Amino acid sequence: MLPKYDVIVVGGGHAGCEAAYAAAKMGSTVLLVTMNLQNIAQMSCNPAMGGVAKGQIVREIDALGGGSGMVTDKSAIQFKMLNLSKGPAMWSPRTQNDRMRFAEEWRLLLERTENVHFWQDMVNGLLVEDGKLKGVKTVIGMEIHADAVVLTNGTFLNGLIHLGEKNFKGGRSGEGASYGITEQLVDLGFETGRMKTGTPPRVDGRSLDYSKMEEQPGDENPSKFSYWNETEKLTKQRSCYITYTNNKTHEILRSGFDRSPMFNGAIKSVGPRYCPSIEDKINRFAERNRHQIFVEPEGWNTVEVYVNGFSTSLPEEVQYEALKTIPGFENVKMFRPGYAIEYDYFPPTQLKHSLETKLVDNLFFAGQINGTTGYEEAASQGLMAGINAHLKLNKKEPFILGRSDAYIGVLVDDLITKGTKEPYRMFTSRAEFRILLRQDNADLRLTRKGHELGLITDEQMEIVATKVDVTNAIKSALKKISVAPEEVNPLLEEKGSSLIKQKQKANGLLARPHISLADLRSVSAKLDTKLREVDQKNEDALMQAEIQIKYDGYISREQENALKLNRLEEVKIPPQTDYSSLSSLSAEAVEKLSNIMPATIGQASRISGVSPSDVSVLLVYLGR
Repeated sequence: MLPKYDVIVVGGGHAGCEAAYAAAKMGSTVLLVTMNLQNIAQMSCNPAMGGVAKGQIVREIDALGGGSGMVTDKSAIQFKMLNLSKGPAMWSPRTQNDRMRFAEEWRLLLERTENVHFWQDMVNGLLVEDGKLKGVKTVIGMEIHADAVVLTNGTFLNGLIHLGEKNFKGGRSGEGASYGITEQLVDLGFETGRMKTGTPPRVDGRSLDYSKMEEQPGDENPSKFSYWNETEKLTKQRSCYITYTNNKTHEILRSGFDRSPMFNGAIKSVGPRYCPSIEDKINRFAERNRHQIFVEPEGWNTVEVYVNGFSTSLPEEVQYEALKTIPGFENVKMFRPGYAIEYDYFPPTQLKHSLETKLVDNLFFAGQINGTTGYEEAASQGLMAGINAHLKLNKKEPFILGRSDAYIGVLVDDLITKGTKEPYRMFTSRAEFRILLRQDNADLRLTRKGHELGLITDEQMEIVATKVDVTNAIKSALKKISVAPEEVNPLLEEKGSSLIKQKQKANGLLARPHISLADLRSVSAKLDTKLREVDQKNEDALMQAEIQIKYDGYISREQENALKLNRLEEVKIPPQTDYSSLSSLSAEAVEKLSNIMPATIGQASRISGVSPSDVSVLLVYLGR
């Protein structure tokens, strides 16, 4: 009944949406198969996008031509730039979102994308012939043919939901689990494992007393995620709130530990280290008498509230009684309890850097199937898998981002090279070149690459070219204009910076700690006038020029280090190398290299258990 497609994407979550959008924009015919078309792009956990390192990923997706940035902006109810008290490498955009509008905007974006087609069904098998992907089988008995398949199954593969002593099969509350794919992949030789994640209860905002909580408004001058003109900055915002648990809360929660699947052995898999359940927090940090709770609205008009920081799988009556002890929650009404869910994943060392599996040609994995956690991590993998599925079918080289190119490059390389035995979450500390990989310059780093792929329009490239030109003009003006001691010394004294005795160029003063471009403009009318002439409305270029001048030494040093790393990345290792024949390699190195089959010396050097002497052996073997 259905025709043959170039690419079938299985799953309509964040990874699936980006995979379908990218492959279709590049020209492939795409079928998005999902169990329920009403649940495309569900924010299954908290109604928010971005945060530390995650915000950088959303900006990178946008710069490459993905959809998450635009969808996030169109559904945002609050915007905050985190970590502004730290250096720009740590600045991270984050939004609260309207859960229903987020899903709607993704659905509308996909429906407006010409090559995207939809089918509501459960995929329970793959069509594989001679190690090559041919399509999928569905639970209603259909065989749908395609040249490539991207699996983005989220938490649905053999999903098991835990709520106190009860457990039931499901991929998400109110939705069934998916069966058949794991078993077939194991038969094909894949290694699999189990992971666990959880979610907190949702409550009725009308039953809360916000006067007992700390209000957390959005930024006074909010920015946005997308670099493009399709979205606008927020003109109104909704506040979040902070409250705290207490000893009484902890006492009630402990009373349910004997019925907790976390402690009675019902849950055997590993959960996210950096997003523990509330029972795990009070068990591991018994010395703390309170834990922070973020009270987050689920949208513009809904009364439903997300209780961030209270993820739990305790019995629902224990959850309810404990919630009532939290300030502001004394009369709380619960909409739905929190729960934990276990699901199948496949250790990502079984993938190539393109996210294509090593065992089956034209089969790609993206998202939680690879052991990651978080919407942003999933979306970035979906984007890369969609791009590379299209490129593979068109006999083109895969699109690989390096560790110095993007957080997305760090994410994929970490997964492929190191694997993960617990849900992987991105942090700025994972990136050795984080000064280069800032949220403010993702467009400068990646938009040209997106344009070459066909994901970025000529008009979008012009926006980036203008930003570059204006940034350079601002830097040039700062290098030419001098500021007199009588103008700037009062400012320097106020900031605790050493005074000057003669005129100095503005760029030299800007390089000082605690001296901002706005400070210099406030004391130098000549500088302010010149910058207005350049382009007073291009806030991105003003920020870019300031960061490049202030952190020039750090940026240059990281660029040099990145060039050294890239030289190792350019040394290719033949794909069929027999490491057991290299007698000088350590036994551990032979085992790890044979399992992962690194594509380059750079990748080999990052594998746990491969020593510098092992790398030297490989370089000698390759004639280097």
